[in-house]
Amino acid sequence: MVEIQVLECNDKKIRVLLKGVERSYANAVRRFAISEVPTMAIDDVVIIENSSIMYDELIAHRLGMIPLKTDLNKYVLPEECDCKSALGCPKCRVLLVLDAEAKDMSRTVYSNELISEDKSVIPVSDSIPIVKLAPNQKVKLEAYARLGKGKEHAKWQPATVSVLMPVNDKEDEFILYIESVGAIPAYEIFIKAVEILERKLSEFINKVSSEYG
Repeated sequence: MVEIQVLECNDKKIRVLLKGVERSYANAVRRFAISEVPTMAIDDVVIIENSSIMYDELIAHRLGMIPLKTDLNKYVLPEECDCKSALGCPKCRVLLVLDAEAKDMSRTVYSNELISEDKSVIPVSDSIPIVKLAPNQKVKLEAYARLGKGKEHAKWQPATVSVLMPVNDKEDEFILYIESVGAIPAYEIFIKAVEILERKLSEFINKVSSEYG
C-alpha cells in the first residue's frame, strides 16, 4: 500500500516521505520534477537598440536565465497550442519589454525593469542584474517568454534541487526533497511530477494494449 506523508512544505521547498513505492517510480518523480514539469522562460529576444558594451547575444542569454513566475493553468506548451504558429499567441507566449537608459551616471539595469503584458508572469526577483549602462547608453528590447521543459534547457528547470534519499536502507521507503527556483511553488512541482508520471504510464499501457492486446 502506497503512503505519502508531507514532512515539510512551503512555496520554496517540500519534503515528502514515500512508503510502499518502488525506487524506479520514486526516482521517476524526482527526475520529472527537474526535466518534465514546465515553466516560463524568455526564449526569443528582439533587440531594438543596444548601445551598451554587452553583445546582444549575452543580454538575450541573461534574460533567458531569469526565472519567471509561472501559472500552469493559464498557458500551454507551444507544441500543444491550437494556434500552431511559430510566433505564438496569448495562450502560449508572453511579451516582456525593457526600455532602460543611463543619463549622467552609470547604472545597472535590474530585472524589475522588465515590463510584462501579464502581471502574473514576472521575474521571481526584482534584483537580478541584466546589464550595466555607462552615461548616455541605452538598451531597448522585446522579450518573448514561453513554457518549456528542463530537458530542453536548464532555464526551464523549475527546481534547483530534487533528491531522493532512502530511509534506513528500506527498499520501498524514501524521502523526496524538492526545492523550487521560485517560478512554481514546490508542492505544485511535486504534484505535477506525479501527474506526468501517471500520464506517461497510462499512455504506455494503452499503447501496449492496442498493439499486443
